[in-house]
Amino acid sequence: MTLHYLLGIDTGGTYTDAVLYSETQGILAKAKALTTRHDLAIGIAEALEKVIQASGVSVEAIGLVSLSTTLATNALVEGQGGRAGLIMIGFGPEDLKRDGLADALGSDPVIYLAGGHDVHGTETPLDLSPLEQALPELSRAVSSFAIAGYFAVRNPSHENRVRELIRAHCPLPVTCSHELSSKLGGPRRALTTLLNARLVSMIDRLVGACENFLTRRGIDAPLMVVRGDGALISAAEARLRPIETILSGPAASLVGARHLTGLADAVVSDIGGTTTDVAILEGGRPRLDADGAVVGGYRTMVEAVAMRTYGLGGDSEVRIDDRSMNARIDLGPRRLVPLSLAATLHGQPVIDILERQLRAAHMGRHDGRLAVRTGVPEHLAAGLAAQEAALFARIGSQPVALDQLMTATSQLATLDRLVARGLVHICGITPSDAMHVLGGQGQWNAEAAELGLRLAMRRKNGAGQPIAAAPQELARRIVDRLTRQSAEVILSAVLPEAGLTDVNPARSLLIDHALRREAGIVRFALSLDRPLVGLGASAPVYYPAIGDMLSVACEVPADADVANAVGAVVGRVRATVAVFVTAPEDGIFMLSGAGDGRRFTDEEKAFEAARDRAGEAALEHARQNGAVDAVLALVEEIDAPEIDGSRKLIEARFIATASGRPRLAHGE
Repeated sequence: MTLHYLLGIDTGGTYTDAVLYSETQGILAKAKALTTRHDLAIGIAEALEKVIQASGVSVEAIGLVSLSTTLATNALVEGQGGRAGLIMIGFGPEDLKRDGLADALGSDPVIYLAGGHDVHGTETPLDLSPLEQALPELSRAVSSFAIAGYFAVRNPSHENRVRELIRAHCPLPVTCSHELSSKLGGPRRALTTLLNARLVSMIDRLVGACENFLTRRGIDAPLMVVRGDGALISAAEARLRPIETILSGPAASLVGARHLTGLADAVVSDIGGTTTDVAILEGGRPRLDADGAVVGGYRTMVEAVAMRTYGLGGDSEVRIDDRSMNARIDLGPRRLVPLSLAATLHGQPVIDILERQLRAAHMGRHDGRLAVRTGVPEHLAAGLAAQEAALFARIGSQPVALDQLMTATSQLATLDRLVARGLVHICGITPSDAMHVLGGQGQWNAEAAELGLRLAMRRKNGAGQPIAAAPQELARRIVDRLTRQSAEVILSAVLPEAGLTDVNPARSLLIDHALRREAGIVRFALSLDRPLVGLGASAPVYYPAIGDMLSVACEVPADADVANAVGAVVGRVRATVAVFVTAPEDGIFMLSGAGDGRRFTDEEKAFEAARDRAGEAALEHARQNGAVDAVLALVEEIDAPEIDGSRKLIEARFIATASGRPRLAHGE
């Protein structure tokens, strides 16, 4: 029997992790490298080289490479992504008001075309002329296209024709809604398609960086990507459907948590640089969200773990409200580059900027803040307004202080738009800097962290006093705030399980008393009914205090820092296909989904054809994603009520799921 080793990778907002794993020996080696967002290949190559060297395993023995990532999740939480052109077929402007589509679209362009289909797949004629007229200019203003047609899940022909037109005129990526979901609900499907289109270039760069490294190192093994429900898909599939990788990292962390702790029931909280992800393990499996993943405030049509994602992490922005008597500190949701990390990456110039600001007689409103380009490809800057382009031109690959960059207050909003586009990073103080000052972390430049905190503590509270007497005091307040906000987000994720959907832990006086253990005649207490598992590189320094605040046993496994990478290599391939049968009139049965529509005059024959099509399509999809020995399961949902004494078929759904182990290189 050939011994195969599995290589797991997790690319997060701050770190890229790698593990080399054997089913018989467990983790052989693990390594970390900074995620280099400007060129993902650098961080990936560094992490993989480290883990291969540490393990001593020959690259010829690696049988599978599997990747999880939080990049797509982080991009949606932070409102980042490329500019996409949305093509709506059979919809009108009023449909933008549904499911948060208008908010998600923002200033991105939208084109409305007459056309679409009804629930049975019958078409309204398609008019391509508005798109033909707009396409020359539109193709220069966006980085991708999203197409959503009315009832396209029942008949995708109009979406396909629009895609063919776009591809004939420009090489930009195109996403069609029928390829992402078989569920009804046009505006939400359009939202999912729009978000997918924005993520295409990011995931393409990530997968490409992995593939290039594997080729260069002579690793001839399948490359898989973790989907949002914890299943594995091929790299090619991930490139087409990057939206399915939202919650990829969190899903992998749940699989990894189960593997590392052996716990079947737990609340799992994974803290990264950008986000904290909270989910529930029950009976050894992640709980799934049947209504679709919610990320960045948008409910998508992507089936994923029932994960709550919050903009809170080690690299969260520290926001100080100095108007109150005691100066309130809040964290997130935006990620900053920690000053300690900025100084590690860019050297003495960062220290010089902070020291210059500290020598000034008076505090400046932008002290301790720097801007730097992310280094993403230039074409992703397409469509910048004149003010945005002018400001972007003044920001380079070396950090520039905001007090020297900003010449007018209005430029702050312009800078925020560049950050939202993923073109610029803001550097500033974060909990990671606070931990460097307190000695809890030491991997980056502690001098820059202390200088940043010294600048911040010059601010005065509502009583006219400095908000802290020493950097260590301010650092402790920041870390205490992270502990409290972490406890609140964990409670926000689990309280709905108890039916308390209207309780906001951040505003509840009773929860505040319980978390602070307020003394008095009446004492309030709360806890969880299962252990808390803390994951992430910084979990050992943060989660013991969080567990204490929640009065719950907290387990931080030894390999908590690479749980996502572990979860990436122990998953399975799974593919689900839905086929539908409807009755537009008595005695006529229309089959749709997973292929061209078919018309039947016999209900049972239509049902049998639907079962066969769903099963064959699921098995084929699983095989295309690298599954071997796939097992098929079929669920039938038939909506056929009695109306006036006779049975009336509304809709029959045939949902087939095929799952199997991923295929390894060099045979089984």
